[in-house]
Amino acid sequence: MNEIMTTVFGLAGGLAMFLFGMNSMSDALQKAAGERMKQILSFLTKNPIMGALAGALVTAVLQSSSATTVMVIGFVSAGLMTLPQGISVIFGANIGTTMTAQLMAFKISDYIYPIIFIGFLVYFIAKSEKAKNIGMVIFSFGLLFEGIEIMGSVMKPLAGSAVFTDLMGRVSEIPALGVLLGAAMTLVVQSSSATIAVLQNFASQPAADGVTSVIGLAGAIPILLGDNIGTTITALLASIGQSKAAKRTAISHSIFNITGSIVFACLIRPFAAFITYISPSGNEVDVIARQIANAHTCFNIVCTLIWLPLLPVMVKLVTTIIPGKDKLPQTDCKPKFLDEKLLDQPVAAMYLLSQEIGRCADMASDML
Repeated sequence: MNEIMTTVFGLAGGLAMFLFGMNSMSDALQKAAGERMKQILSFLTKNPIMGALAGALVTAVLQSSSATTVMVIGFVSAGLMTLPQGISVIFGANIGTTMTAQLMAFKISDYIYPIIFIGFLVYFIAKSEKAKNIGMVIFSFGLLFEGIEIMGSVMKPLAGSAVFTDLMGRVSEIPALGVLLGAAMTLVVQSSSATIAVLQNFASQPAADGVTSVIGLAGAIPILLGDNIGTTITALLASIGQSKAAKRTAISHSIFNITGSIVFACLIRPFAAFITYISPSGNEVDVIARQIANAHTCFNIVCTLIWLPLLPVMVKLVTTIIPGKDKLPQTDCKPKFLDEKLLDQPVAAMYLLSQEIGRCADMASDML
């Protein structure tokens, strides 16, 4: 097998292992923390700050902002959340998703196989369902990092390729090209966490001097901004066929990330200097993964701090984009709260099911 095919299959295999590990870990975390998820969901109030905090906590548990936004869209469509409430939760979800990039920045390559073995052992031996879920979380966590290691190992030849380094040089010089590249990658993979992990891995490859990164922080930031734009497509797809309020919630996610990316794309150099200042010192190639994670976190925290006080403006903006009111249903015979898009999220699905059972009980009471 030639070098190009080895690199392509290595990247594809590593990415597949990463995505499988992340999805398995998310599922196991949901099962292990089911009751806590209900408590977090019940924590939602009309206070936007509380909504943002709840969104960050739920996303930190789910390890996926896409899962949180799909859940929120389902709740808004069912009328269990108001539009401002749903938007504030999505603001928080953008902060919660940065936890994945922070985890990826840790150098635990020497401990991956022990983690995988311990996770498998706990899952295989444990009798209780909760212990099995904890074992699966540990096992999936190890698989996730093994996928990253595979991607990193096959990327090393790319760092020495004149064609590829020239392309990365162009991305560094033209931020718009980097934004488009990041958005395209995330649109294809449907996971900003995965594309940011790939970015962290590639940026950690040394240039010819062996000290500086092959792309540098200033070159990585535009791709990172593009990743944040690309991840909004999941919410937009989830809102198809839903109520106007649900569509407005999905559009608010896009507006949040697109406006933030435009502003930060104009401030790449000072932003990169600030991230370098607050991040650990050392050779660029050793610390750039943490710098990218910190840039991701700072971007979402700053955007949330800006947009939270402007929540009424966001509500007015999305209402202008999608005007009008939802048509009232002609009959009560069809389910009001059930949403098939939440079948992969048991806690949220059961919550909606409980609401639907309550509605049916009220109808039975009225008839009696």
